[in-house]
Amino acid sequence: MAAKAAREAEVDEFGALEEKIHRTVELLKAAREARVQAERELVRLRGRRSGNDGEAAALRRELIDLRREREEVKARVERILKQIDQLTANES
Repeated sequence: MAAKAAREAEVDEFGALEEKIHRTVELLKAAREARVQAERELVRLRGRRSGNDGEAAALRRELIDLRREREEVKARVERILKQIDQLTANES
């Protein structure tokens, strides 16, 4: 009887160990799938970022051009205002 109880205890322990191994394998599968999905997302985001980097560089160039153009327009307006001042000063 004791031998039978010992064998049943061993079978129960083996079954519990088998269940733990099964759960560990399932967790490992889930972790691997999560890693694959994370790597795909990383590739997607890197692609988006590189597109955004190019767009940002283009916007920086455009901003520089617009600032330069604004300074040129400002200088032209100041020259015109000086000419107007000189004309009105001569009329007085």
